[in-house]
Amino acid sequence: MSEFLRSPWVQRLAFALGGLLAGYLVERLVVKRMHNLAVSSRFRWDDLVVESLKGFSIVWLGCGGVYLALTVGALPDVAVSTVQSILMVLLIGSVAVAGMRFAGGTIEVLSTRTQGAIRSPTLSINLARGVVGVLGVFIILQNLGIDITPLITALGIGGLAVALALQDTLSNLFAGVQIILSRQLRPRDYVQLSSGEEGWVTDVKSRNTTIQTFPDGNLVAVPNSMLASSSVKNFSFPRPALWVSVEVGVSYDSDLEEVERVTLEVATEVLREIDGGVEGEEPVMLFHTFADSSVNFEVRMLVRDFRSQGPIRHEFIKRLHRRFNADGIDIPFPIRTVVMRREDEA
Repeated sequence: MSEFLRSPWVQRLAFALGGLLAGYLVERLVVKRMHNLAVSSRFRWDDLVVESLKGFSIVWLGCGGVYLALTVGALPDVAVSTVQSILMVLLIGSVAVAGMRFAGGTIEVLSTRTQGAIRSPTLSINLARGVVGVLGVFIILQNLGIDITPLITALGIGGLAVALALQDTLSNLFAGVQIILSRQLRPRDYVQLSSGEEGWVTDVKSRNTTIQTFPDGNLVAVPNSMLASSSVKNFSFPRPALWVSVEVGVSYDSDLEEVERVTLEVATEVLREIDGGVEGEEPVMLFHTFADSSVNFEVRMLVRDFRSQGPIRHEFIKRLHRRFNADGIDIPFPIRTVVMRREDEA
């Protein structure tokens, strides 16, 4: 039994398995406990660090066990160098993956604290992860003894050909970056394009921006280049509250002072009682037209967001119609008087 335990291959296997077991225990006992503590705290960065390192304890300690196994007994130099190169690739690659997680999470954390920016856009996260990933690949190649200078030169020359072949793709990519940096679109902003599409912005990707339409809830993918070059009306920026206008006409026989008083009372009541109204801002009423059969006026009410305008307008029209009927205020039908003259009179 003692001869079996003194065998180099048994000791190497023990080091390798011991490293993997130690990594598993650290992952289950230490990292899991750190994750629970991070979740219970209000600090976002500890969650980000733990999530970035999650799962790598087994890789790192396992590589350490294999490295110790190489020190036991004599092994061919080629085998040792090959295994060491593999361990180096695993270590640097795992650190790069952890860095990619951390970079993407940092974009998410910072974007939630930035006013007027897209929160956690896919394009920004992928670009941050891509930069860290490419840097990790260059470090691995350099540690493997591969000269990366010719590779960078070749990528620079080949980039011109790629840019010509992928003009539309690159145009959408840079347009997406412009949309994010301009900070004029935010998640859940209700926008209307000059082409007619309208809805809530959900994400900005490398090729398109997705918009969830209202009221059907379908997703519309708008190319970033089209979005950047077209006129966009943002109903949620700089503030989500917006004014709702309702056109009304009353008979020429109506007392306009009474009409104004009743209309403002109904509008104030609707804003106070219906969810979505903004109480701090008084409604506005202005007469503006002597029409063919009525005196027309406009009522403007401030609502909380775009979705609130439908219920507010609906309830206001119902209550105003009921109140006008109760107070004897007439909303006339369109009237046209036709005078017919006899031929002899003509």
